[in-house]
Amino acid sequence: MDYTSGMKKRLSGPRTNLLYAALFVLVVLTVFTIGYRLAGWSWSDSLYMVVITAFSVGFGEVNPVEDERLRLWTMALIMLGCTGVIFITGTLVQWLTESQINLAIGVKNMEEAIGKLKNHAIVCGFGRLGRVLASQLEHGGMPFVIIDQSAERVAEAHEMGWLTLQGEATDEAILRTAGLEHARVLATVLPNDAANVFITLSARDMNPTIQIIARGEVPSTERKLRQAGADRVVLPAHIGADRIAHLILHPNARELLGGTTKAGVEFEHHLTELGLDLEEIEINHASPWLNRTVGEVETEVAGRLLAVAILRQQGGTDINPERTTKLHVGDALVVLRRGERTLRP
Repeated sequence: MDYTSGMKKRLSGPRTNLLYAALFVLVVLTVFTIGYRLAGWSWSDSLYMVVITAFSVGFGEVNPVEDERLRLWTMALIMLGCTGVIFITGTLVQWLTESQINLAIGVKNMEEAIGKLKNHAIVCGFGRLGRVLASQLEHGGMPFVIIDQSAERVAEAHEMGWLTLQGEATDEAILRTAGLEHARVLATVLPNDAANVFITLSARDMNPTIQIIARGEVPSTERKLRQAGADRVVLPAHIGADRIAHLILHPNARELLGGTTKAGVEFEHHLTELGLDLEEIEINHASPWLNRTVGEVETEVAGRLLAVAILRQQGGTDINPERTTKLHVGDALVVLRRGERTLRP
């Protein structure tokens, strides 16, 4: 975003000057130490003389400086050394001062950008789930604000160019700064159930019309979150377990429609929203559908399923099979079904 790049540009100048100043002082110390060493001093005496002179400590001379050339060398050290120290001190102060100023300006600019948002999303928590959520919102073109108490995570989100606020999402002032009154949806995805309940309560009280999606770690929290005002409750652990169970029970059906791809996951999501699901039914010797046609099976279940494919025992897949296609031992019939109960022939 513009305010992020602007802050980086403003900070690059003082940092560069500080680097040049440090390099200048290092060169002065090195060159003049070698000079005293060439004059017959030991390395320790030479370095000591250069340090106390360049930094204007005011100690006496390490060794008598009687040679005219050595005196001129020392005078040059005083001028260059003091100049270098003043230069590095000034740039350090400038860098620290501008960093604080730019930080304040950046926070102000970010709050102004957040204040202009309407119908946006608020994401409370920038952990693993929050990162995925923010990425998906950005991909979908939905404006959003991230709230997290960790300075490291906020900095990470800031580097990605996302609007962020550091603080406790349980604080109503933070929620108000995030534009809760004008937001369309709030997603609280913290790993702490108690915090999610409290955030839900606060958000519902501040904005009765906002949609609230809350994360829960244990099933017993779902009732509390709904009582607190959550419109939807997501239990990641149970979703993951359900997904694994489906992959174990019906591996071929999921692979058939690309369940492991992004498009496949989105397709499955839409099916679930419509109350539909994919199921894989094995045809064995005891199956009443053995040697029956697809049309006969669909007629028998009175429209409760639609044959999508047949996975043949000998290999290969019949996509969108004809109604006259027969089912043989070892085949697997992939169907699209509706209803709560699993179909079994």
